[in-house]
Amino acid sequence: MPEEATTPPPEVHHRFLDETGDTTFYGKGRKLIVGQAGVSLTFGLGVVRIDRPLADVRRELQALEAQVEADPLLNTIPSVQKRVASGGFFFHACKDTPDVRAVLLRYLRELPCEAEMVVARKIPALFEKQHHGREEEFYADLLAHLVKNRLKRAGTLVLNVAERGSSTREKVLTDALKLATERAAKKWGGENLKARAVFNVQNPRTEPLLTVSDYLCWAVQRVFEQGEVRYYNYLAEKIRLVVDLYDREKYEGSRNYYDKKNPLTAGNKLGPPVT
Repeated sequence: MPEEATTPPPEVHHRFLDETGDTTFYGKGRKLIVGQAGVSLTFGLGVVRIDRPLADVRRELQALEAQVEADPLLNTIPSVQKRVASGGFFFHACKDTPDVRAVLLRYLRELPCEAEMVVARKIPALFEKQHHGREEEFYADLLAHLVKNRLKRAGTLVLNVAERGSSTREKVLTDALKLATERAAKKWGGENLKARAVFNVQNPRTEPLLTVSDYLCWAVQRVFEQGEVRYYNYLAEKIRLVVDLYDREKYEGSRNYYDKKNPLTAGNKLGPPVT
């Protein structure tokens, strides 16, 4: 009796997403606070592809975390002690001190991976008109821009997202995927969208692979917020594309797209918020 032909299971492609900055526009009494202490001028989302067996990279990152915990020069740092006391150390770019960051930065420089990022200037008039003054819509719009180009490849696309409060609620992610699908179908035709995309919301404490996207996103944000290119330049080979989404002055010729031929510079630092 002939064997029945079996259909191979669909390929599974993992990507790792994180955010940088915040989605805050207003404080108490609807007072605009963009750019004030503790409130960023931009909000960004990044997606990372890792080109090595994920289990191997995860083990190596866990070994680096253990190294920091065991290092008497590093484990006396208050931010390290706080994370250790609350369940174990994990890397977090905006909270790590320079000497802790150096441990992971050197590893990332040698890691085969590639990041793409969308950065949004926090423009109140645009926020009100396009996103109806809702932070969830703002987040979903950026996420849709990031995801839409990944819906053509056949297989299951697992979008591992760092858990970040209300932004990563199921409805927000579902709305983002719907918007991404609509945009992709308009651009390439629905029949050419072959990916089955699913979100996997994870805690960065328990999924070390998310620290890769955390650090790469942070390096880009430092350029826009501080004009600091040191970390971006160090990791530039890992950052394939950065889109300054709302820089309308550079829309012509896609000059708001930054890559290895058109890298970010200190000149990309933003000034006071646009009102």
